[in-house]
Amino acid sequence: MKKLKYILIFTLLIGFSFAQRIGELAPDKPPIKFPPNAWGVDLMFSEGGFGLGTFFRKSFDHKLTGFVDFSISESKEDREIEYVDFFGNRIVRNKKNRALLMPLNFGVQYRLFTESLTDNFRPYLTGAVGPSMVLESPFLKNGKQIDFFEAFKYARMKYTVGGYVGIGSDIGISPSHLLSLSLRYYIVHLIREGIESLDGKFRKNLSSVYISISIGMRY
Repeated sequence: MKKLKYILIFTLLIGFSFAQRIGELAPDKPPIKFPPNAWGVDLMFSEGGFGLGTFFRKSFDHKLTGFVDFSISESKEDREIEYVDFFGNRIVRNKKNRALLMPLNFGVQYRLFTESLTDNFRPYLTGAVGPSMVLESPFLKNGKQIDFFEAFKYARMKYTVGGYVGIGSDIGISPSHLLSLSLRYYIVHLIREGIESLDGKFRKNLSSVYISISIGMRY
């Protein structure tokens, strides 16, 4: 149900923009030539919470773009429910470890409908693959909840290969700024030992749906 919620939100946002642009034929003049390079940040939202990333894009032509991106986001078990007690303390019952996803991806982005839509709305398909790192840090130490940053002293890194597929759109015609909205399904599956997010519950599949807002500069 949570994934469906994110998909519906994304569909409404894209649908609103698409409704404004559909039916507008591309002008007779040549398509706008944007600078080939772009760099910026990704603001990411998923069931697990908030994430941050950075990216670099390189356009090969008006349809095909290559990119590399790196992000950090928290991954949570679906059954992790956070409570706030009378004193304002945040409690997650049976939670044992935190998991931070840190994927480094290399991919391509293919622009759609170049002949039928104006340049200020440029939908695309995207796909990427690369090494994914998962940082496991304790939520409890000696039976007591440990601070998020202090837990890094006891953290362990796990490695696997992952990637994502998605749809999205670049919005606007600024030659110097980039704004993009996308829906991505990240595939992260640990091959060996899983993450013990909840006491006695080991999780190898950390895949999740993300909504990403990319903000950057072109040059």
